[in-house]
Amino acid sequence: MEPTLQTRAEPRHDHPEATHEDYAATLDGLTHAPDEEPKEIDIHTPAEEGIAHAWLQRFIPGIEKVAASYGLGNYVVTRGPGGTKVWESMPLYVRVGMQALYHGREQAKLLETKRVEELFKQQSIKQGIAFDSPVNALPHIQNFVKTYHIDTSALLEPDLTKYRTFNEFFSRKLKPGARPPASPEDPDVISSAADCRLTVFEDVDTAKKFWIKGKHFTIPSLLEDESLASQFENGALAVFRLAPADYHRFHSPVTAKVGATKSIEGTYYTVNPVCVNESSLDVFTQNKRDVTLLSVSRPDGSDVPVAYVQIGAMLVGGIARTVDEGSEVQRGDELGYFAYGGSTIIAVFPPGLVKFDADLLKNSEDKIETVVRAGEQIGRFV
Repeated sequence: MEPTLQTRAEPRHDHPEATHEDYAATLDGLTHAPDEEPKEIDIHTPAEEGIAHAWLQRFIPGIEKVAASYGLGNYVVTRGPGGTKVWESMPLYVRVGMQALYHGREQAKLLETKRVEELFKQQSIKQGIAFDSPVNALPHIQNFVKTYHIDTSALLEPDLTKYRTFNEFFSRKLKPGARPPASPEDPDVISSAADCRLTVFEDVDTAKKFWIKGKHFTIPSLLEDESLASQFENGALAVFRLAPADYHRFHSPVTAKVGATKSIEGTYYTVNPVCVNESSLDVFTQNKRDVTLLSVSRPDGSDVPVAYVQIGAMLVGGIARTVDEGSEVQRGDELGYFAYGGSTIIAVFPPGLVKFDADLLKNSEDKIETVVRAGEQIGRFV
């Protein structure tokens, strides 16, 4: 039977045991300094079967001692009748990060938690600085477009030479109307917040049963606000995971008034399902994140709160909002963007008020993400 999710690579035994310094050297070798030329293997390189160990070793110190040639990744499925299951491979930096985490925690116990967190934080900061630099920006952009087959004709600015830094390209805008909201006149529709891989759950208990395995995941720990969390006790969740190749501007899933935003410092674990499905890691409640409160005015005169949680991840350079507190936004309007890296948004709804689309619920309970675009309908208020 074809697996729906590969959660762990088998350990290799044909190389010496790795050390913390090996992982540090490997991650450092995968990230770029602002004045470096693009590397023949860089952080955007997807996992590919048949990559030779010796070839990788030429470019990344310590690679022979880590599992950079493991085929880690996960399946996602497209929407529609007979949705197609697609294998999504990881960029090298995510694969190395996975092996650092699992090797230290479950195999040789070489990596202390705080050391891993600090290592990821250091590399994330380094990469953010590099991708905000104009030095060698164009070659990095061209490599990225080629690797991920980016359709530049859909961009508001299709000329790659006009982007001064890699992060300017990464947070690229699309042409007007490229992501229209479904049924814009229907106040009950809830839209996807981003181009993403989506899982949805009508209560937290179900989310923890099928998807979010972190043993400390709760709404209070996600929001870091007991009073606010009381409005969402065992509420509904939509988890929007953005892969590196995705359009990284995020949008409002509802028509709402934008409330205050709280920034929460944290670590920089990858948000790939390999980590989210791991019980020993509390990715969503430990990572750096911003919590924005949206207030939805319903036709019956009631106001429904939605907690809109923007979660950074490994090598994310930053989270930026493009609307101010107090602004009124329509469903589908832009709220902000992520700088470089895979990222996640979690929208939390009060219990009993949302019915997600049946195909999304089924896929989520089958432990597989669904590929959706910003603006697509994902559910309805009830």
